[in-house]
Amino acid sequence: MTAIAPGTLPKSSPRGSAARARMLRGLLPALSLALVLIAIAWLNPRAISYFGFNLMLNLAIPIALATIAQMFVIAGNELDLSIGTFVGFVGCVTATWLRDAPLLGIVVLIGSIGVYALLGALIHLRNLPSIVVTLGMSFVWQGLAILVLPKPGGKAPDWLLSIMSFKPPYIPFPILAALIIAAVVHFGLMRTSYGVILRGSGGNAAALRRAGWSLLRTKIALFALTGLFGVLSGMALIGITTSADANIGNGYTLLSIAGVILGGGEFVGGRVSPIGAVLGALTLALAASPLLTFMHIPPDWQVAANGAILIIVLAARVLISRRER
Repeated sequence: MTAIAPGTLPKSSPRGSAARARMLRGLLPALSLALVLIAIAWLNPRAISYFGFNLMLNLAIPIALATIAQMFVIAGNELDLSIGTFVGFVGCVTATWLRDAPLLGIVVLIGSIGVYALLGALIHLRNLPSIVVTLGMSFVWQGLAILVLPKPGGKAPDWLLSIMSFKPPYIPFPILAALIIAAVVHFGLMRTSYGVILRGSGGNAAALRRAGWSLLRTKIALFALTGLFGVLSGMALIGITTSADANIGNGYTLLSIAGVILGGGEFVGGRVSPIGAVLGALTLALAASPLLTFMHIPPDWQVAANGAILIIVLAARVLISRRER
């Protein structure tokens, strides 16, 4: 055995410290959600119940789906500033054509996913900044939504209302849906070989190209997945609100970006976490309204509260990253 000199203590290895820092970084989204839940339980213990979670997380499902949609774009080192208006457009189509002319509605929604795929191809082939392209598309989606539904109205299809009003035993539907979304996307993106390729397009595009994979196809796939989950988000939103408005999803752009970052994602490097993104979306859904309501804070401060939570989590992540380095 190696003797230890008197008055000295063995130092922890840098590798062990980095491993602990990475573990803490991975647990940060869950810790953020736990802190919000503890605050809600302390302010109103009755909210921690089956009925309470159904009420508080009523809009968590569309937010989680929009966050996952944004996550796919961020995984490829891009950013989508049109996801909010796209969700609104999907909502207008769902509340009108999908109910009154289902075949037409399905064709339009599938076509909108195809438009997203074409956007990915355009951004890659012409080397255009995704921020500029998607910002321009946000006005296009907004205009189309107004054309489909000039004023608030419409009605969700009956089958969609039945799905979104489903009440399983023991576990509230929003929590069950969040678990399913996180598990499915985590398996597809983090556990499959093609998921590694999709993440590699943002992490190391040069290595991916040298390995013979098409960056064009990966970019198209990422944007198509963004469109798919954007469609699911818009449909889920209308299934909850029962009617539509051209502006109903405008706030989802910033919420989706905040959810991805809060869940451990980064704007560069293809570093994302599907489970963390869903946890981030749940945290924002709980902090936006229930927590502020229990604290008797006016609704006008909701956006400021989301920003404060995001800044605190990012500051904690910076400290952890310094320790990891």
